[in-house]
Amino acid sequence: MTKGEFVDRVSASSGVSKRQTRETLDVMLNAIGGALSRGEEVNFPGFGKFQVVERGPRKGVNPRTGERITIRASRVPKFSAGAGLKAKVKVLP
Repeated sequence: MTKGEFVDRVSASSGVSKRQTRETLDVMLNAIGGALSRGEEVNFPGFGKFQVVERGPRKGVNPRTGERITIRASRVPKFSAGAGLKAKVKVLP
């Protein structure tokens, strides 16, 4: 599902205009991204948790040259699904 399709579904089920739905979604996603950039966790009980994890340096291989390289440490976003979301996905149609 694309962002546009998601906006269409939420707009249709909530009775809110597509423009307002898109703006609200953008604000929400920006708030989550801002919190993660500050190192905060964002937790939606029953849905899941967004957090930042540290990735240590590791060895890799340049696919063009075959040269061994060191990939530097980084911070990456991580999402962990909550029990409610897992239960909804687990149900077979």
